[in-house]
Amino acid sequence: QVLLLESGGGLVQPGGSLRLSCAATRFVFSIYVMNWYRQTSGNERELVANITSSGSSTNYADSVKDRFTISRDDANNMVYLQMNNLKPEDTGVYYCNAVFRQLGHNFWGQGTQVTVSS
Repeated sequence: QVLLLESGGGLVQPGGSLRLSCAATRFVFSIYVMNWYRQTSGNERELVANITSSGSSTNYADSVKDRFTISRDDANNMVYLQMNNLKPEDTGVYYCNAVFRQLGHNFWGQGTQVTVSS
């Protein structure tokens, strides 16, 4: 069974940084587009950042551009989200997502809580 396991969430003060990690097992990680989503209180889940299977292209939500960086390590089946200059509105549950459209695969992790508060 496919497993995506997020870690690295926690409580941080505004302006602080966190690095989220997602460990992937039991699928061919390198061919999947990897995404980070978040769900903030009262809102639908939104796409924060994604990275292509080759790692050559990344995309970010306007709200996190120039503050967040997504990266992947195919050798270790890991995807990361470096979050800098965190704001209270970044508070939410962050989810790792793996997509391979050709097979209709869409896998989700359980999420990790990020709280930005003083």
